[in-house]
Amino acid sequence: MKRRDALRGVAFLVVALAAFVVGAYTDQAFPDVVPYLAHSSTGRVDTSALQQALRVIQADYVDGNLDPKKLSHGTVQGLIASLGDPFSAYYDPDQYKRLQEAYTGHYSGIGIYLTFSTEYPTITGTVPGSPAAAAGLQAGDQIVKVGDKDMKGITADQASTLIQGPDGTKVTLAITRGAQTFSVTIMRAEIQVPSVRSTVIADQILYVRIYQFSSTTTSELHSALSTSLAGAKGMVLDLREDPGGFISEADHVISEFVPSGETFELRDRSGNVEKHSVSGEHLATTIPLVVLVNANSASASEIVAGSLQVHQRAKLVGTVTFGKGSVQQDFPLNDGSDIHLTVKRWYLPNGQTIDHKGLQPDVTAPLADAKDEFDVLHPDRGYAKDSQLKSALTVLAAG
Repeated sequence: MKRRDALRGVAFLVVALAAFVVGAYTDQAFPDVVPYLAHSSTGRVDTSALQQALRVIQADYVDGNLDPKKLSHGTVQGLIASLGDPFSAYYDPDQYKRLQEAYTGHYSGIGIYLTFSTEYPTITGTVPGSPAAAAGLQAGDQIVKVGDKDMKGITADQASTLIQGPDGTKVTLAITRGAQTFSVTIMRAEIQVPSVRSTVIADQILYVRIYQFSSTTTSELHSALSTSLAGAKGMVLDLREDPGGFISEADHVISEFVPSGETFELRDRSGNVEKHSVSGEHLATTIPLVVLVNANSASASEIVAGSLQVHQRAKLVGTVTFGKGSVQQDFPLNDGSDIHLTVKRWYLPNGQTIDHKGLQPDVTAPLADAKDEFDVLHPDRGYAKDSQLKSALTVLAAG
């Protein structure tokens, strides 16, 4: 089974999600069947009030032209919302279909990363080569309106519904940037989210950026290491702004750098432990390594960074990470909708959890502006403003 991860409150605008990717990927698995609960230690849920409420609405609501599917979806959505878990969500059939498409790294939209709060959603970055990047949207921009819809306090899946759309259609955003407010109209397009990009910088330092942990991450990283590792004096693995992805890919990434031992473990509500161990070819177990992280490094990226730190294989440079240590599971329903439910938590090889705490870097290095991050797609622009990358290079030079 494949598992994916997501950020609480941050979204990668790919599909209608309620977490750390409208497009943020959550740790997830796909069961063969929806379980039948013969007995529950927490007691039986009384559905009589729910049934009564449905009868009242159907019998007496002023508009007799009710949509039974909307009532059904709203009922399940309410159940999930009552959990008070920001990572659990309900997706109607259309939303779940888009979610599945997004898991492949392809979607139709504008290509932005967002964080959500009680105020307005804030852009934390753009997908390289996306319409949003071409339009000049920047980290720190707040989306005030989409069309004529005010975005204050909006959820990730609501934002996705408004901003996503078919290839070739347009969406107008009202943006606040500092004291300036302006509108921008962007043509939606098919987006392919990059996974791994690499180049050689400084004095033979291999720089590898993982944008997200997709189904191609392992093969792309393996290719980058096979091609460029020879002759490299050190390596920087950049996980900044990485919202996570398939945690199976996180397993494989760790295994490239660590020759043996545990990568991470999963624990369910009964205390059952599922330990994951190093596997694979281990191409880079001896090269000096520094990992860049920041507040938007979450879940699968935290698994990788944290495991490498615990194994004393790499030093972390940057700022405290997001702190998402739970695992979600998709339960597709008969009507094509989906319950996306938190079912497990993950732990580092030393038994520690980073949930709600994040990883502490070995070297704290703030960055004044996300726009100053080194762009591996345009290495000719250099990294003079990227204070975090320069700190990482200093750590490597110091041995």
